[in-house]
Amino acid sequence: MPSALDPPPPQPSVGQYPVSGLVRRARRIAGLGQRQMARFAKVAPSTVGKVEAGRMTPSIAVLERLLGAAGLFLAVVDQDGRVIQPMRDWDETFDGAGRRYPSHLSTILDPEPGEWWADIYGLARPPETFHRSHVVREMQRRRSQWEVRVAKHRHLPPPPNTREQY
Repeated sequence: MPSALDPPPPQPSVGQYPVSGLVRRARRIAGLGQRQMARFAKVAPSTVGKVEAGRMTPSIAVLERLLGAAGLFLAVVDQDGRVIQPMRDWDETFDGAGRRYPSHLSTILDPEPGEWWADIYGLARPPETFHRSHVVREMQRRRSQWEVRVAKHRHLPPPPNTREQY
């Protein structure tokens, strides 16, 4: 694992591959010249050359188009190699000011008494909310994983059910 004191890599990279190498590899896979790739990606031929030489860091949109010209796609994967899907936008989950709820918090639709953080203050409960407590969220996550991955967690006792405690 590199430390913060190590010098930065010599060129932009995505994962273990430098961007320039990814674009060159994509061209090789598709059998395209720089001009052909540029035409298919709708960029200037000099853009392909600069990216491949490591003199230019393309935006995500340009990188996506360059790789798409070769029939490849950008994907986000976790440490186990599983593809991560983007979150969907739900029209019903905006707060009263039209803002999205924090994406790192689980949204609760139709909260029950005790599920809203402001219940302790006697405020009117909204139609949707989220748990602010990271302890509650982590307990829910553990319980959910235990319930879904039965074979993996069969030998473990069930984590406490948060609905019973809060």
